[in-house]
Amino acid sequence: MSRKEIERRHHKTLEGLKHFTENDTEFWFARDLQVALDYSSWDKFKRVILKAISACKNSGQEPGNHFSQVGKMVKLGSGSQREIEDYQLSRYACYLIVQNGDPSKPVIANGQTYFAIQTRRQELADDEAFQRLKEDEKRLFLRNEMKEHNKNLVEAAQQAGVESNLDFAIFQNHGYKGLYGGLDAKSIHARKGLKKSQQILDNMGSTELAANLFRATQTEEKLRRENIRGKNKANTTHFEVGKKVRQTIEELGGTMPEDLPTPDEDLKKLERRTKAQKKLESNHD
Repeated sequence: MSRKEIERRHHKTLEGLKHFTENDTEFWFARDLQVALDYSSWDKFKRVILKAISACKNSGQEPGNHFSQVGKMVKLGSGSQREIEDYQLSRYACYLIVQNGDPSKPVIANGQTYFAIQTRRQELADDEAFQRLKEDEKRLFLRNEMKEHNKNLVEAAQQAGVESNLDFAIFQNHGYKGLYGGLDAKSIHARKGLKKSQQILDNMGSTELAANLFRATQTEEKLRRENIRGKNKANTTHFEVGKKVRQTIEELGGTMPEDLPTPDEDLKKLERRTKAQKKLESNHD
């Protein structure tokens, strides 16, 4: 089965497992997702759930809004019933679980990138507060997420053997080259027509930032999950993850990151203007 076929099956399976509360809020049962993601053992799958809950906390979200522990009655062979542990999951919780899943499983390895990008996109689409944000506000939101996840990526890279500043610059360039079709940071900087003092990430639109955020989170997880050691292996991992994100964007018919427009305003300027505006509004209250 090709990657595209597995991705389509995975997406359809997820939507087919969806339930709704009395208030028409969508949710999924973890036990159903366990089967869809090819986990035979609940204990192993629960470890993935706990990692996802931890990731939820680290992202500043309240886990209780996305992971609700419930009991579920199942029939035994004798005809009697027994209550088993289960979770009701939001779409964002499903996203985090797949993100932290075992890449050796084909349904995750081939469907993970597609599912996570689609789910994150849907999560933001369902978030009324996020939808009320203008493009510049979305950029600020995603850039702040990027800052937090880059810290985690630095830590994971250091544990893999990426030690000096030069090592990390080379490591970062491998990720960019995978995502940007061979372009390194210097080439991207030049392509955007930026000044020497301007940073690439501060001059990306929300779509480009989202792709880079996913590249960073997936690389960090892969480095930790596969216990990758050695600078060369870490660099290769970053390149491969970036390339896979690029392949997914292409398969979805999206615009390649290097072809996305550069916003008119640098986020550093935007942040200063936003803070000044809030201060002004505060003084008027």
